[in-house]
Amino acid sequence: MYLLEGRGLSKHFGGIRAIEDVSFRIQERSIVSIIGPNGAGKTTLFNCLTGITRLTKGVAYLSDRKITGLPPYEIVRLGMARTFQNIRLFKEMSVLDNVLVSQHLKIKTGLIDAVMRNRGFLSEERTAREKALEYLDLVGLRDLGPVPSFSLPYGEQRRLEIARALATDPAVLLLDEPTAGMNPQETSEIMKIIMRLQKMGKTIILIEHDMKVVMGISETVIVLDHGVKIAEGPPEMIKNEPMVIKAYLGR
Repeated sequence: MYLLEGRGLSKHFGGIRAIEDVSFRIQERSIVSIIGPNGAGKTTLFNCLTGITRLTKGVAYLSDRKITGLPPYEIVRLGMARTFQNIRLFKEMSVLDNVLVSQHLKIKTGLIDAVMRNRGFLSEERTAREKALEYLDLVGLRDLGPVPSFSLPYGEQRRLEIARALATDPAVLLLDEPTAGMNPQETSEIMKIIMRLQKMGKTIILIEHDMKVVMGISETVIVLDHGVKIAEGPPEMIKNEPMVIKAYLGR
């Protein structure tokens, strides 16, 4: 089953074509890497898929439902979440509270219920806390729940971002350079987390520059260059593709 599909996705900024006529179909429970030189349009593609940036033309579908033109919060509600290149945590909040905040779309009780602390709200709050701890456990941060997020080392902040995205219970998780700036041990931990998520039924799409990560966990690799998709296929095929070699090495 194809969970996410893009048909002729294009985004122009004035005369600049950030992405041009990009099409793909991503299967459920797969790990897909999007690679390409700097400026290839990878993050722009993520921004368009998640509603942060409006497409110039083209249509995207999530579970056969058109998501083009929807606001970001509605796309999250439908089952797609993401992380960003630059860490966007609430730095003064605790690790646990950062994850709890992301569950607000799942809360059915309203402001009055919260103020009155009625039974329905307390039950939902208890459930949200239990789920948040599960997500933190998944990324190895459960014991750090009370700690202010600004005090976490860089690698742990990256993992917290993943936990926060998971708190929206997405079917599709977009990770924008999840191992950027990490040492080999931290990178290995992220790879294990991604593979664990796949076993849990998640579909993972990542933008990644570390080719060891790409080759180690991807089932499919999509290659962009100057906003155009130049190749798509299994890692072993992609690494020997002449157009990919030319894009990276300039020959």
